[in-house]
Amino acid sequence: MLTAHVFISGRVQGVGYRAWINEEALSRGLDGWVRNLADGRVEAMFHGDREKVETMVDDCRIGPHAAGVSGVVNQCWSGDIPTGFSVRPTA
Repeated sequence: MLTAHVFISGRVQGVGYRAWINEEALSRGLDGWVRNLADGRVEAMFHGDREKVETMVDDCRIGPHAAGVSGVVNQCWSGDIPTGFSVRPTA
């Protein structure tokens, strides 16, 4: 099992990025969440099978068709692990 905490920058708000992450994470059976940040980035946490989490993080570098990702930063996660996947309010 692996947990990833990522911050995605670029043109990632207003292009369906959170909905795309939600759909992709659910289809892969990952736990976690996604939310927009007030500074224009998207923040997400993924937990699950190592290969599925690694592939999800890699796919975040591309995102949905309308997105323009300029960077993905993966940080350590030390918080609680939720059950299921959710879209959280903007922080």
